Amino acid sequence: MADSKVNIKNRKARFNYEVLDTFEAGIKLLGTEIKSIREGKASLQEAYCYFADESRLMVKNMHVAEYSHGNINNHEPLRERLLLLHKRELQKIKAEVEKGNRTIVPLNLYINDRGLAKMKIALAQGKKNYDKRESIKERDVKRDMDRAMRR
Repeated sequence: MADSKVNIKNRKARFNYEVLDTFEAGIKLLGTEIKSIREGKASLQEAYCYFADESRLMVKNMHVAEYSHGNINNHEPLRERLLLLHKRELQKIKAEVEKGNRTIVPLNLYINDRGLAKMKIALAQGKKNYDKRESIKERDVKRDMDRAMRR
């Protein structure tokens, strides 16, 4: 199981949000979903997390493609999935979100060394437009420096 190098990233998350704190969460999946994730057929681009009630953190709009060898019992690609965290972590996240101006964003989805699907989520705050321009500028400068170093 350790051979699996599945690492699905949400590239826009760090551009649109300033990450304040990160957590590792397990995901409650169906059999065909984990098989599809192991094939690398999942996307976090439109995904976001929310509290369904006091103690249940859900991820919505995470797309996991239907399993290629599945039958009529295949899963829905965009269904809501339960995130598994410790009670203390859930309470801490909920308190931060209720303060306002904070959101929960999935950063990446991966298979750990034990073969379990894990999601790295972040407590984040939205960036302003000028912060985004600054990020673009830093990225361009870094790219130019890398090009100059290769010569």
